[in-house]
Amino acid sequence: MSDPRPIRIDNLQYANWSEKIFRQMREGGVDAVHVTISYHENFRETVLNIEKWNRWFEQFPDLIFHGKWADDVEAARASGRTAIFFGFQNPSPIEDDIGLVEIVHALGARFMQLTYNNQSLLATGCYEAKDTGITRMGRQVIKEMNRVGLVIDMSHSAERSTLEAIEISERPIAITHANPAFWMPALRNKSDDVLKALAASGGMLGFSMYPHHLKDKTECTLESFCQMIVATADLMGIDHIGIGSDLCQDQPDSVVEWMRVGRWSKEIDYGEGSKDNAGFPPQPDWFTDNRDFGNIEQGLRSAGMSDEDVAKVMGGNWLAFYEANFSPL
Repeated sequence: MSDPRPIRIDNLQYANWSEKIFRQMREGGVDAVHVTISYHENFRETVLNIEKWNRWFEQFPDLIFHGKWADDVEAARASGRTAIFFGFQNPSPIEDDIGLVEIVHALGARFMQLTYNNQSLLATGCYEAKDTGITRMGRQVIKEMNRVGLVIDMSHSAERSTLEAIEISERPIAITHANPAFWMPALRNKSDDVLKALAASGGMLGFSMYPHHLKDKTECTLESFCQMIVATADLMGIDHIGIGSDLCQDQPDSVVEWMRVGRWSKEIDYGEGSKDNAGFPPQPDWFTDNRDFGNIEQGLRSAGMSDEDVAKVMGGNWLAFYEANFSPL
């Protein structure tokens, strides 16, 4: 008997991984998760993180396995497991070596941000005062990422850099975890111009449930979040949106410091410039872990979305994107 439930794909999480979380993925019927395996790590450190995941795959083969291709989502669904796809929130794993783009794809990476919050060798991050766009190396890396099937992610990138990446890339790019600025103004959220260009090029936006990027933060209501998704579908088209929760479950506050500071500063970076942003804020009560994806489905239906469109948002659109963009040209 086929599973009537929509495919569920969360295209960004960075949890403090454990058997508990893997079991919650199964309880929540999550078929695939794109996990961050690198923030500021260099290539060798990223390989060590892959080793950690290999041990988890070995320890919990009935719960998770390493996903590399779109077919693995269907395989996960058929076997009652969750496919784990690797991604980077910074280009630091390729260091200054374009040859490592193909290597990290061979190791299973499927998404790479061209920047985190700062200027990188490739592009400008959203917290920089001046956005100089895609760099010379960035143009070459985009071309190589297109060739091998490593998806360009501009979630933490500044406006000009993001628009240039969309224009330069010969394959669709992704913004895996961000929200529209029309709903919640934040440096990390995206303008209408970016969202329209992203959709016109065949790209994807993953909606984030990270409280700093939600209207009313932790107090954001499910109704508000789902109304925002409906409004974004009107702006971009229903085929270009999905979920990228940015769930950072069970992480200590020290991990926020690593995410924002890495090794580039001795001072604490508070993100948007407020000490109120220190540490991890509590999640909204309607989305605290992987068991809560059904709340979003129900919320979208209550907001007037059809079952067909709900299925696209919950995972169908990401699956189609995986099918088109993970393989080499």
